[in-house]
Amino acid sequence: MTLEQNQKLIKYRFSQVATTPNNEKWKNAISRVYPMYKRPDDIRTDFERDYDRILHCNAYRRLKRKTQVIFATSNDHICTRIEHVQLVASIGSTIARSLGLNEDLVSAIAIGHDIGHSPFGHHGETVINDIVKSYDIHNKFWHEGNSLRFADDIETLIDYEGYEQNLNLTYAVRDGMICHCGEVDDNWIYPREQFLDLRTINNASEINPYTFEGCVIKIADKISYLGRDIEDALIFNILDESQQKELEKMIQRLFKDAKLSRLNHTALAHKFTVDLCKHSSPQRGIGFSQEYFEIMNEIKSFNFWNICSHKRLYYFKRYAKLVLETIYEVLLSYYDGMGTIDRLMKDAQHYPILTHNYKEWLEKYTNITPRNPYYKNKILYDLNSIDDYRNSCIDFISGATDNFAIKLFTEITSF
Repeated sequence: MTLEQNQKLIKYRFSQVATTPNNEKWKNAISRVYPMYKRPDDIRTDFERDYDRILHCNAYRRLKRKTQVIFATSNDHICTRIEHVQLVASIGSTIARSLGLNEDLVSAIAIGHDIGHSPFGHHGETVINDIVKSYDIHNKFWHEGNSLRFADDIETLIDYEGYEQNLNLTYAVRDGMICHCGEVDDNWIYPREQFLDLRTINNASEINPYTFEGCVIKIADKISYLGRDIEDALIFNILDESQQKELEKMIQRLFKDAKLSRLNHTALAHKFTVDLCKHSSPQRGIGFSQEYFEIMNEIKSFNFWNICSHKRLYYFKRYAKLVLETIYEVLLSYYDGMGTIDRLMKDAQHYPILTHNYKEWLEKYTNITPRNPYYKNKILYDLNSIDDYRNSCIDFISGATDNFAIKLFTEITSF
């Protein structure tokens, strides 16, 4: 059997388990928590509608100023979170097309999977979780779970009648978002059978996605950041001579048949994507050859110890911790039950950006009356509850961009 024939066979076999109307999971996959309004002339599939709903929401827009690895960078060529999700979408779509899976579903999961990421990347995630634990707020903070929270509860769009409604995404997209964590050690990822309540998932990588398309994103997430993180490190020249030699060894193992003097994202992504498409199967799941799986783990380890843990990032981490903790403490100081907004606005002359934005947040998501009649989204917080108020602070901060968090901190600390 030729390589082309083998790939056609793999594509045919995957098409039999793709998330399409012929799949026994289809009804569950396209289900929504609430009925979704439909325009009579809409020509989009359910997953295309989800893609558009995520694309037009504010949380997606804010990804352009959220950290991927390099904090609050002013360099236009450094990867931010929005470029990362587009890289995941590109790689995921290539894999889905090659394997015969549902590209619309893959694309929707990809652009939405990080909408709950904190400012300052994974370090910001750690800081916010420490705040949650310190104040005994009942939910721990992890960005996969927070992406689902933003998709289900926080993000809104204006419907055709002018009312703000929650995104109300399909189950398969929501599932792919909360199960997207790329930090997995098992080579083969196979979809689970259980149609469970996604809000009961408590840990990243606790379970596999419900669909093969979700499994694709779980690995595309990893492929997308490995080479791109290295490119950023090379731009800032933070790798010493011995680290660059270690990189060269990995290049030699990956590119035995080509002369490549410098590792780059596109070449690495191509190699891993092709290898994955050759070796994945509906029986084993989505995965790589053993050789490529080992090389991927080596690069992942290299990036963590030499890039993500670099001393130049350490100093900013201390600053980011101070920024997020300060914003939280200031917001918490305004709590006064149903009188919180009045108390907040008494400081408007000192902190106009903070008070204005947080007032809007409370008006949209709390049980104050009268409520804007165009708000048809969920009420999330009871201002009579200090725990609810603490959660409102966490949600507000987690949605901030790096730049906005720094702007709030500067306002708080300036006279």
